[in-house]
Amino acid sequence: MLYCRHQYAKENYMLKGKTAVLAVSGSIAAYKIANLARMLKKLECNVQVLMTENATRFINPITFESLTGNKCLIDTFDRNFQYSVEHVALAKQADVVLAAPASANVIGKMANGIADDMLTTTILACPCRKIIAPAMNHHMYHNPIVQDNLQKLRHFGYEILEPDRGMLANGDVGDGRMPEEEVLLEYIIREIAFDKDFRGKRVLVTAGATRESLDPVRFITNHSSGKMGFALARAAALRGAEVTLIAAHTDVKPPLFAKVLPVVSAEDMFLAVSREAFGADYIIKAAAVADYTPVAAAEEKIKKSGDSLRIELKRTRDILKYLGERKRKGQILCGFAMETEQLLENSRKKLREKNCDLICANSLKEAGAGFGTDTNRITLITKEKETSLELMSKEEAAHRILDTLRYEL
Repeated sequence: MLYCRHQYAKENYMLKGKTAVLAVSGSIAAYKIANLARMLKKLECNVQVLMTENATRFINPITFESLTGNKCLIDTFDRNFQYSVEHVALAKQADVVLAAPASANVIGKMANGIADDMLTTTILACPCRKIIAPAMNHHMYHNPIVQDNLQKLRHFGYEILEPDRGMLANGDVGDGRMPEEEVLLEYIIREIAFDKDFRGKRVLVTAGATRESLDPVRFITNHSSGKMGFALARAAALRGAEVTLIAAHTDVKPPLFAKVLPVVSAEDMFLAVSREAFGADYIIKAAAVADYTPVAAAEEKIKKSGDSLRIELKRTRDILKYLGERKRKGQILCGFAMETEQLLENSRKKLREKNCDLICANSLKEAGAGFGTDTNRITLITKEKETSLELMSKEEAAHRILDTLRYEL
């Protein structure tokens, strides 16, 4: 079971065997969909593009045909295409439909069951999940008729993406910009890349490096980038979990589908975790939390004085131990151990003393497993066994950790 799930966790193949239908209507934002099609193909996805006649005035169908290897469909009565009579065949193939950009005209048609071209006919016939990314002028987007149509689509199970705010094609600034293609890709991945084996589960993840203030200018911290914790939060969300991410300082953007609670210090993180912990089914403590903090932070900048400076430190509260002592029945607790020596001995001691179910251990001295890297080399330690993983991306490692939490404990 673990091995099979690990196979499709590989980022380059996560959409292999899946079909995404991209429905492109008349908007200047149509140019972004060419890059989205390219990114989907890179993930081994079968991409089928539908266009309205108006969309072909903004981008040539040949662009999509070159990128996807599939004929771009525009005319319902194209006699040279096998779906010209049985267009529902394409609808049966689709794992997800993304209408992007979705003009006010197409939104109105979909909301009211109008199917008068290849795009609207196929969407109406698709039983799969449908995602709509509106793109239009600010005032058009906020027109009550358009908003009513969007609400109607929500009622029928369509997922509506909120447009970005920024400069629009006519020079105005407002709502109506279609989200960037990286965002659109994440919605498709969430929908079709993974089994939803964490659906109905609540996952709490901590990530990043806490900062302990010395004065208004300086602080004590560590080298954690937050990448591993963010990869875990993203992976859990993609697999259907309701994710809360408590994030200290990080070098990367948080994942889209998690509730993010920003914190600064170890005490901030303790308070946030203690508020959120009881309701979680899985707690994954991937943050690098300071063990010590200044007894008192100076209110003004500490000036240079003499050849040395002494700062009195005190222990911070041990969040993992706190969680282990209060772990409710059925709750699973996962901790991390970054070591420079005696990796297995120190990690197993941590597992025992903190009452964890799993410790993810890695050594700072191993190539590719240090702070700030895009890879990791982890040993998964439970009460019963130790499993050493090969060097892999942090995204892939996140899925292996989740597999262990879900199926082996």
